Amino acid sequence: MKGLGFVGAGNMAEAMIKGILSAKLLPPPEIFVHDIRPEREEDMRKQFGISVSSSLAGLVRECGTIVFAVKPQAVPEALRAIAREESRGKLLISIAAGVKTGVFLSSLGDDAAVVRAMPNTPAQVGMGSTGLHFAAGVTEPQKVWARKIFSSFGSVAEFAREELLDAVTALSGSGPAYVFLFIEALADGAVRCGMGREEALLLAASTVEGSGRMVRESGKHPGQLKDMVTSPGGTTAAGLAALERGAFRGTVMDAVFAAWQRCREL
Repeated sequence: MKGLGFVGAGNMAEAMIKGILSAKLLPPPEIFVHDIRPEREEDMRKQFGISVSSSLAGLVRECGTIVFAVKPQAVPEALRAIAREESRGKLLISIAAGVKTGVFLSSLGDDAAVVRAMPNTPAQVGMGSTGLHFAAGVTEPQKVWARKIFSSFGSVAEFAREELLDAVTALSGSGPAYVFLFIEALADGAVRCGMGREEALLLAASTVEGSGRMVRESGKHPGQLKDMVTSPGGTTAAGLAALERGAFRGTVMDAVFAAWQRCREL
């Protein structure tokens, strides 16, 4: 899988490059980037020691794996710049939200090796969550390589049904915004009780991070973990009752569903 190229050099591309380099999957010179902003290309070259491709066609020739890290509306134009024969046998990964594999297959051939991926912004700190869907033309070695790429900066879940990537977008793609809002609200509640803003944000963020790790590492259902914290007639029970009066769980479910509906519309 020599040569990994990024079409687009935005924040997610940068997060992926950080993870790939940290995991030592490839040396910096074997990672290429092409962006419409020359100053951004130069910044990435200086920061990571990676290579810059002056053209999209050149990047495709140099690389066995190409990651499309551009805005969804920019994907068709990028595909028009790629000759079908140049892409044959190469792994094509799209992280463009909402762009189906069929867009790539119709342009590059039904046998093209296309992976649709939905990573999220915590990838920037090495704690991303990514949903993957493999088109029929992806070989087993290519699947292994794709898993390695996305596992280098977080967790990976695979989906046989492509339409479930819309649910991934609504959950882990948009989810960080929901969590940030919850952290802010937790801290605001503590400030209301007299705590300083800095200390409140530190404790709120640490509480959410630690709770998430407990869910992943304990093997227990979140409901079980919740009950472990909740003593009869205690402070947690009083707080949970307030959340239930505000329809907390139903509101969060509605948020994910609304994001899923919007993703399907787009």
